[in-house]
Amino acid sequence: MMKKWTFAFLYFINLISYSQALNGKLTKAISEMEADPQLRHAIIGLCVMDNKTGKLIYEHNAQTGLAPASTQKIFTSCAAFDLLGKDYKYTTEIGYYKQDVNSTQGYLIIKPSGDPSFGSSRFASTKPVLILQKIANAVRQKKAVTFSNAYRIIDTAFSNAVPGGWVWEDIGNYYGAGAQSLNWLENQYDIVLKSGKRVGDKVAVVETKPGSITNLADNVKSAAKGTGDNTIVYLDYGNSVSMIEGTIPVDENAYFVGASITDPPGIFAQQLSDKLKADGIEMNDDKSTHPQIIKSADPVFNYTELYTYFSPPLDSLNYWFLKKSINLYGEAFLKTMAFQKSGLGSTEKGVELLKDFWSQHGIEKSALNICDGSGLSPQNRVTADALVKALQYARTRSWFNSFYTALPEYNGMKMKSGSIGGARAYAGYHTAKDGNAYSFAIIINNYDGAPGDTIKKMFRLLDNLK
Repeated sequence: MMKKWTFAFLYFINLISYSQALNGKLTKAISEMEADPQLRHAIIGLCVMDNKTGKLIYEHNAQTGLAPASTQKIFTSCAAFDLLGKDYKYTTEIGYYKQDVNSTQGYLIIKPSGDPSFGSSRFASTKPVLILQKIANAVRQKKAVTFSNAYRIIDTAFSNAVPGGWVWEDIGNYYGAGAQSLNWLENQYDIVLKSGKRVGDKVAVVETKPGSITNLADNVKSAAKGTGDNTIVYLDYGNSVSMIEGTIPVDENAYFVGASITDPPGIFAQQLSDKLKADGIEMNDDKSTHPQIIKSADPVFNYTELYTYFSPPLDSLNYWFLKKSINLYGEAFLKTMAFQKSGLGSTEKGVELLKDFWSQHGIEKSALNICDGSGLSPQNRVTADALVKALQYARTRSWFNSFYTALPEYNGMKMKSGSIGGARAYAGYHTAKDGNAYSFAIIINNYDGAPGDTIKKMFRLLDNLK
């Protein structure tokens, strides 16, 4: 008994000694960073906790709300695992409706549920060519009915496509695609550009993929080699034409720029019509240019099912949500949680639910001053302490392995990154060479100079945990 007590006492003393030594290293690292000219006007938030004991090892401005960028996805990811379940699947139902039961004429009905992976290229089962073929096969089997190409989409799951607080410079680009009831191709399309031979030459739009995106004005110029993609796609505001501006390098014959699709139901309907026609399935053409969106309870809800598509499970979707930081997935998760609880899949309801969820798990609501599920809004503010508490909570859950696997690796550490104008952040886990394991979060706002320089300084500080 005495030996066990002695061992425990010595372990406790060693733990305290090590924590004090690490605390001293982090204190010195923070002092050096704050004295750095590029960080003189910045705010640095840092929180480090011991995974074995759950005790705080070090904090600096850990209770100050800062712009977290994509590290905010940690809150959405964990809540989705708990509230929806790692095996949760989205459904997209395809059916038909006849106003007259004796008629041979009908409408195709599409009832989505907000699946962000519908038509994605990330999974074998979600590829658009496969989904369209399965729908075509189901339609072909209903030989007694001739369908109109004026589809009906039951759109009752989600409201507002783009969260309030997202800026105009973001929402036209691929990472700023909003989550709708029916998402398709991850609500992204490619603009293929051809630059000139000399700096300043006009850049031409060769094509868009898919090719049904037509209202696009081009104001892109050629820039020096190695300058990369400096384009911004602005969505239409007050007129029907979107605009792409900025620069790409000279001597590019097929330079791809990603942009957001604002009308995924329309693109999906057009590609489905093209597929049905290619497969020789007769359709009545009523010259409709867009599917009819049904928002309220209507007799058309009494449709006959033809085919139901199931998404990959949530843990598979979450893998890409964290690994590649796909904002669309976070906004879809947020709205889905709200829809499941309240029947209204809005961003506002989702944010309210998210704050309620974390307040039940030790995080004050005021520590999550947020307005979306992905961290894209520059108005978001969270604390480093809240991020670490969420990471600590995740470690106690049955789904933790799925969550941990999805975290990217930077600087030899498993952690989610975040980047937005003037803000860089990292939050994650690391086990040191001596076996001590940590949960940590570091956020820097309002730094000066190149982002790469700030990232290197953040990594040097985090090296103290190794």
